[in-house]
Amino acid sequence: MILKAIFFFLAFMVVLGIFGKWRFPGQSRLASAKCPKCQRFKIGKGPCVCEKGRP
Repeated sequence: MILKAIFFFLAFMVVLGIFGKWRFPGQSRLASAKCPKCQRFKIGKGPCVCEKGRP
């Protein structure tokens, strides 16, 4: 019985590992929302804080 539980746990971990490597929808949109210079997330349509000259 314990071996069966261990087998199912390991199989579940393998399945999680397989699905964890897939890229989820919206990843490219999040990556494009970052500033190419400082890698901060830009909020809104204006320029990034590093382009304005403020910290």
